[in-house]
Amino acid sequence: MNAVTQTVAAEPVSGVEIFVPLAKLKKSPRNARKVPHGEVAIEALAASIQHKGLIQNLVIEPETKDDKPTGYYLVTAGEGRRLAMLLRAKRKQIKKSEPVRCRLDTANDPSEISLDENVTRTPMHPADQFERFRELADGKGYGAEEIGARFGVSAGVVKQRLRLGAVSPKLLQVYREDGLTLDQLMAFAITEDHDRQEQVFANLHHNREPWIIRRDMTAANVPATDRRAVFVGADAYVEAGGNIIRDLFSEDRGGFFEDAGLLDLLAAEKLREVAEQVQAEGWKWTEAYIDYPHAHGMRRFYPQPIALSDEDEARLESLSTEHDELAEGYSSYDEMPEDVAEKLEAVSDKIDAISAKRSAFAPTVIANGGAFVILNHDGTVRIERGFVRAEDEALADPQPEPEADGDPTEPPSGEDEQPEDGEDEQEIDEEDEEPGKPISDSLTRDLSAYRTLALRVALAEQPATALIALTHTLTAQLFYSYAEAGCLEVRPTVTPLGSHADGIEDTPLAARASEQHEAWAERMPRDVADLWGFIVGLDDGKRLALLAHCAARTVNALRLPWDRKPRSLQTADRLASALALDVAKDWTPTVDSYLGRVTKAHIVEAVSEGVSEDAARRIADMKKPDMAQAAEQLLAGTGWLPTALRTPQPEAEQSAPVEGAEAESVAEVNEEAPYAVAAE
Repeated sequence: MNAVTQTVAAEPVSGVEIFVPLAKLKKSPRNARKVPHGEVAIEALAASIQHKGLIQNLVIEPETKDDKPTGYYLVTAGEGRRLAMLLRAKRKQIKKSEPVRCRLDTANDPSEISLDENVTRTPMHPADQFERFRELADGKGYGAEEIGARFGVSAGVVKQRLRLGAVSPKLLQVYREDGLTLDQLMAFAITEDHDRQEQVFANLHHNREPWIIRRDMTAANVPATDRRAVFVGADAYVEAGGNIIRDLFSEDRGGFFEDAGLLDLLAAEKLREVAEQVQAEGWKWTEAYIDYPHAHGMRRFYPQPIALSDEDEARLESLSTEHDELAEGYSSYDEMPEDVAEKLEAVSDKIDAISAKRSAFAPTVIANGGAFVILNHDGTVRIERGFVRAEDEALADPQPEPEADGDPTEPPSGEDEQPEDGEDEQEIDEEDEEPGKPISDSLTRDLSAYRTLALRVALAEQPATALIALTHTLTAQLFYSYAEAGCLEVRPTVTPLGSHADGIEDTPLAARASEQHEAWAERMPRDVADLWGFIVGLDDGKRLALLAHCAARTVNALRLPWDRKPRSLQTADRLASALALDVAKDWTPTVDSYLGRVTKAHIVEAVSEGVSEDAARRIADMKKPDMAQAAEQLLAGTGWLPTALRTPQPEAEQSAPVEGAEAESVAEVNEEAPYAVAAE
């Protein structure tokens, strides 16, 4: 068949291939496709035509008016290609006079031809496309940008398809045979290790959820959120020869570190560098560990109080006044203008620097003791100072035991200091002898973090109470101006507790909270679009339990010196009473958790309340470290709690009585509301 260029066919011959200027082509009114082509599809066609030319002819018929040809042609099949050519002309890649190869057809019904082109075809299987993209990359050396340009798709899409094309041929064949879904295939593509892919596939059972496949594929790797990865950093790890696995199909939050051994080595080296800096403070030794060495068996000494100089006291008072003036009218840093927040933070740093002078280790402890440098749960460095080995204890604490009632705890200074005439020796003792001194803000924050975690666990176990708490919080925000009235941060916001209390995320209570969350996470649909149907499909008890879990995740009962919210904390107390919260089941007073961080007066008070007044008197004259150790043993198993962890007694009248039909409705709800999820 000969091809000729013509623009007008007075007597058109069906089946002839002709070249028609682009400007002479029009959309046919009998085109079966009424929904227009999308921009992405036209972009792809334009890219294909630019790099490979027009692979498939357009099918056209002459346009006539009053049975006379107008010189234009109607595109019966190939409207998308016509639009792609027009896009190229708009971009000045071709002229509108560009001849377009067409097939003239006046023998067939144009509507049927248009319908036939769109219906009678079989699209390529995605697996074939993935492999062909891979062949272009491997065989012709095309990069993702080049392939994307030739097919009108983004480089990111090309990278995904190349990764899928690199999946084991065995698994691609299973995908072709509908033995795997695309989501499952993408999960296998997290690495290009065919042996690993086939091994994980062989070990899969009835549950083939993509997240399970990803979990098994990366079981030997370390996620970038791991404390070691955060501490070492991706750049240092890669520079040392490590490889990071990236998931191109989901949010991987930094990927997975492939070599766990190398990561441990780098973390240990970096911790040792920090340990050397700490030892430069004068300590006899320092040791670096990724995990805290609980079995060290050493005695620990604590910093002793030191009176500030008059100059520091005056400076501290001035800074405190300035701090209060800057913070007045704001409940958090987020509400402040940026310049005010910067000034307040600078003032806070100065206050902390002066406050740090209030205590220091005795020179003998530093000269004969050491410190552990440990990797914290969040990837930060944790330094624990004041440990003394058994053979050095006599040198670190050379003072004889007191024989009189006095309890001098000042570290030896090399000079004998005598009290002033008329001054009782007990009066120059450390700050611990101030019975009225309040508990420190840092300890209050620590304890409130623990109580917040306990509230979360308890609330998740009592769905009916969670419903009340959630309703209260939402109502307070919608109908009242006190947005902080609820202790459930329903936006929702989940406040991490690790930065407020060291080690809290490694406790059994935290493990229970994680187990609750993971149990629900395993059942959730992958696509959020399916979540509504999932929740609707739950029975009443499980749906209420899910609400309780979500509400429990938002509990915030933290007591922070810079974020005072009395109404929220009052609600937290009421919530604790409603839950009959008993923190004593999961928390005990130890030297680290409480006793080593309060004054001697507080220790005596704790033993008096938790054990007996006689027991308190027996330890009253001990030195602070010995007193704390003794109190820890005495209080073990007693269930004693500091005020910050106690649950207030429930109020006598929680609410006004409900009468009539409303009371009957409430009663029905209370009878029907399930309090726990039945075991499956």
